[in-house]
Amino acid sequence: MVKICCIGAGYVGGPTMAVIALKCPKVEVVVVDISVPRITAWNSDTLPIYEPGLDDVVKQCRGRNLFFSTDVEKHVAEADIIFVSVNTPTKTRGLGAGKAADLTYWESAARMIADVSKSDKIVVEKSTVPVKTAEAIEKILTHNSKGINYQILSNPEFLAEGTAIQDLFHPDRVLIGGRETPEGQKAIQALKSVYAEWVPEDRIITTNLWSAELSKLAANAFLAQRISSVNAMSALCEATGADVAEVSHAIGKDSRIGPKFLNASVGFGGSCFQKDILNLVYICECNGLPEVATYWKQVIKVNDYQKTRFVNRVVSSMFNTVSGKKIAVLGFAFKKDTGDTRETPAIDVCKGLLGDNARLSIYDPQVNEDQMQRDLTMNKFDWDHPIHLQPMSPTSVKQVSMVWDAYTAAKDAHGICILTEWDEFKTLDYQKIFDNMQKPAFVFDGRNIVDADKLREIGFIVYSIGKPLDSWLKDMPAVA
Repeated sequence: MVKICCIGAGYVGGPTMAVIALKCPKVEVVVVDISVPRITAWNSDTLPIYEPGLDDVVKQCRGRNLFFSTDVEKHVAEADIIFVSVNTPTKTRGLGAGKAADLTYWESAARMIADVSKSDKIVVEKSTVPVKTAEAIEKILTHNSKGINYQILSNPEFLAEGTAIQDLFHPDRVLIGGRETPEGQKAIQALKSVYAEWVPEDRIITTNLWSAELSKLAANAFLAQRISSVNAMSALCEATGADVAEVSHAIGKDSRIGPKFLNASVGFGGSCFQKDILNLVYICECNGLPEVATYWKQVIKVNDYQKTRFVNRVVSSMFNTVSGKKIAVLGFAFKKDTGDTRETPAIDVCKGLLGDNARLSIYDPQVNEDQMQRDLTMNKFDWDHPIHLQPMSPTSVKQVSMVWDAYTAAKDAHGICILTEWDEFKTLDYQKIFDNMQKPAFVFDGRNIVDADKLREIGFIVYSIGKPLDSWLKDMPAVA
């Protein structure tokens, strides 16, 4: 029986291994992590992450050929294939601070593998890592090998949160990169045979190591670039009276461009886009390509600009101050159908409003108060370290309260900011909300999900990103 062990029970490791266990009943899959609370949660009825369909998959396999354990060394020693899915945060100090990936956790995982292994291993990079990481890991393993052979493969994940299980069931492609040696090719085939249990052969792409590593960074950079492109257009649309939804629809009909990732919004978030672009920027700079680095940096600049622009619009619309005013924030996760708040645009928008002394009442169906408070008090990039290594938030933010429904959030509020596109926000009783708000009542739709005309009939002043502006908003321009 092939034994697979995955180090790291997070957003990537957990769902990926659960699906491998489901699709490959003859393979034993163990997910290991040093975090006791996290493993306890994976073994309970309340999983540590929310992902549609994940519960069913885990319940079908857990205890049969899928196991979650804190006994890291035992399972690593027994495994034939080891997936490494640990955090690769952005460095906050030292060489490359603010851009380069911090490979501390990766290196300690590699050293531990070398310490406990008694048989040949295939080691698979699953976390997003900078190009040439495999080479570094290879060096650590071979210099500590004690006669054991290691093959390093790169198998980046291309999951989208909220659809991760479907993405795993029906991937666009599975990418496996390895050495172009007979041993390297044999390792590629071993991993390929696992995926081939359910993925059509023509969707499993094999490359060299560096191409696989770079493809992941490139894919995220291209996706983020599309979002920043349409968000840049949204600013121009507001200035000229064009409608960004109409422009997106028109250009999306061009088969060379296609319709995906063309929704204007308050900005992109999630654990990968910004981190991977910063990483790409750093790699370009290290390889003497400053012009290429500057090009990709601009994608993040536009994203930051979009969040700032949104905050400025809120403040300027409300007579240039939100001091002491209650603002309802609907949605805190970085997108719908996930509880993930990593790099969510809501953090910067909330911080911007708090900077002008607003009082915030936040509702999100999947994010708890503790998580929101951590996000609003943490330093940039701290979120990407394991929870026990994150600094404890010294104080909670006093002007923030978390509530459990949208109506409570909006009661007596001056304005509503919609920051996540949860479906339930489309069908709220906005008449009831309007009746219980301070007047004039504002809706700032950061996701373009509400029917602005209907809301205006009720009496709201509405701002939708990239749409023609209300006369009220034209009279009070948002100056950056």
